[in-house]
Amino acid sequence: QVQLAESGGGVVQAGDSLRLSCEASGRNISAYNMGWFRQNYGKPREFVASVGFGNGGTYYATAVQGRFTISRDLAKNSLYLQMDRLKPEDSALYFCVVSEEFITQTTKQLTWGQGTQVTVSG
Repeated sequence: QVQLAESGGGVVQAGDSLRLSCEASGRNISAYNMGWFRQNYGKPREFVASVGFGNGGTYYATAVQGRFTISRDLAKNSLYLQMDRLKPEDSALYFCVVSEEFITQTTKQLTWGQGTQVTVSG
C-alpha cells in the first residue's frame, strides 16, 4: 500500500555530511509515523531517528544525537535524514520506515524501503 524509495547514500570520509531522502508513494505520509533504521553486515537493525505524524515531534538514538536531524516535507511526501560529522561507525545500510505506531528500537509494525548504503572511511 505504501512504497518507500531511499536515496542519497554514498562513500565519504569521517567528518563529512550526507543527506538521505525517502520518497513515499501510495499514501500521504502525514498519516504515518516515520523514521530511519540502519544495519551493518552481521548485526541486528539499529534505530536511528523518528518523527511523529501528529505534531512532528522527533526522537533520536543516543549514538546520533546532536549530529543527525530528521525532517519531513509533506508537500513532497518525503522524509529526510541530515547526517553531519559522520563517523566510521555510522557506516550501514540505511532504511526508511513508516508505521501506525510511534517508532522506536522495539516497534514491530513497520513498512520498509529497500535501503541506501552509507560508507564512512576513517
